Amino acid sequence: MSESLTVPAVAPDPRAPLTPKLEPTFRQEAKQLLRLAAPLAAVQVGTNFFGIVDTAIVGRLGAVPLAAVGLGHSVFFGVTVVGSGIMMGFDPLMSQALGARDEVRARVLLWQSVWLALIVGAVLTIPLLAISPFLHLFGIERAVAEMSCHYLLVRIIGLVPLLLFLGIRSYLQAKAKTAALVWGILAANLLNIAVTWWLAFGGEGLPAWLKAIPLFGDMPALGATGAAVASTLCVILQLALLVAELRKLPVAGFERWQRRLALPDLNRAARIGLPIGLQMMAEVGFFVIVTFLAGRLGARDLAAHQIAITLAGMTFSCAVGVGAAASVRVGHGVGAFSVSSVRRAGFTAFGIGGSVMALSALCFFLWPAELAALLSNDLDVLALATPLLAVAAFFQLSDGFQAIGAGVLRGAGDVTFTFVTNLIGHYAIGLPVALSLGIWGGRGVTGLWWGLCAGLTAVGVVLIIRFVSLSKHPIRPLEMRRGEGERHD
Repeated sequence: MSESLTVPAVAPDPRAPLTPKLEPTFRQEAKQLLRLAAPLAAVQVGTNFFGIVDTAIVGRLGAVPLAAVGLGHSVFFGVTVVGSGIMMGFDPLMSQALGARDEVRARVLLWQSVWLALIVGAVLTIPLLAISPFLHLFGIERAVAEMSCHYLLVRIIGLVPLLLFLGIRSYLQAKAKTAALVWGILAANLLNIAVTWWLAFGGEGLPAWLKAIPLFGDMPALGATGAAVASTLCVILQLALLVAELRKLPVAGFERWQRRLALPDLNRAARIGLPIGLQMMAEVGFFVIVTFLAGRLGARDLAAHQIAITLAGMTFSCAVGVGAAASVRVGHGVGAFSVSSVRRAGFTAFGIGGSVMALSALCFFLWPAELAALLSNDLDVLALATPLLAVAAFFQLSDGFQAIGAGVLRGAGDVTFTFVTNLIGHYAIGLPVALSLGIWGGRGVTGLWWGLCAGLTAVGVVLIIRFVSLSKHPIRPLEMRRGEGERHD
């Protein structure tokens, strides 16, 4: 397996002559990684803050609307995560191109990401439309299923803009141009708070001076559907801001004809991205299964699960941001044929991410009830959500390590191994534990969460071991693998 990824420690590729330069120390690497990871983590936290806002606002309408938002979001994300992963196939291609100082090649890949987003978006719309009307067949309460259906139909509108956004994000983060990402997420969150409140509660939830305006005061309460409208508008706003930023970044030597569809590049990105998408689907699919199992236990159990998963998602997003930065830094090291740079970037990422997740574990362990109370005032729901956050405290480190491990291996182009590891860890270990404790053992939604803990821990440990082993030798850049069967495993 490693034969397709490593090269002998002799002369690097003659096509990539690089000027020798001093490599950074671990302290310098930490500074560079943090400089990139901080805005990317902020973007991830901001993205998850959408869910916090939706949960906190819609949660005031009762357990059924809150459960509908949780279920609808889980189904939408469970399907679109495959497309998101496919788009992330451009991450190592772009970062390794820039590591080899090939700006034109990176820009060509950016335009191919536009074409791929349109294709993937059209394909994934079909299963979303097919699933939406039949959620009640999975044992979900009919009221929750109907609200979730309306939520999904609105979110589908934002699918292609979301995929376009991910392609542009890969390019900007590879160039360390992250300001537009941060400003975009800030603006989108402000929009999300205002629009979700307005549409969820309707005109009655507005101040008197806004009620006097017919457009605002006459709006009926849309509940969970209002949250979906707000989320879709936010994605479109973020995309518009990134497109504006791209217009400020011309590339010398890039010609208009290079924007055309290039099937070999799409094929290469898809071959890299599909295992990433499958890996993400394996992980998210496991969470979706747990969500459905929680839904079968009742609306309050599902609402409690939504509160806990929203809060745990906030801390996980920090690890995802570090993993995204590590993917770029590792990709640069691979493109520059530097074993020490690859290892330094990876180990630094694990250290920083582990520290952040240890702090979040402490918060979940000390203040689970107080954190849960931020998102709901239903005492029955809070009684179920509080022990879930205590369980979340136990898997914070492993959750962070598996996110960062996926990032560093993605930067190296080693994506199939991550997929297989997630498949085995979540479905051969995590799911049996969840069913044994939560369903058959009678421990309810808390037992389901111990299954999440088991799966995440298994994946995190294996990915660390894989990176330690793989990075001992030079890693062949993806552009050098053309014509070699495109083997990445």
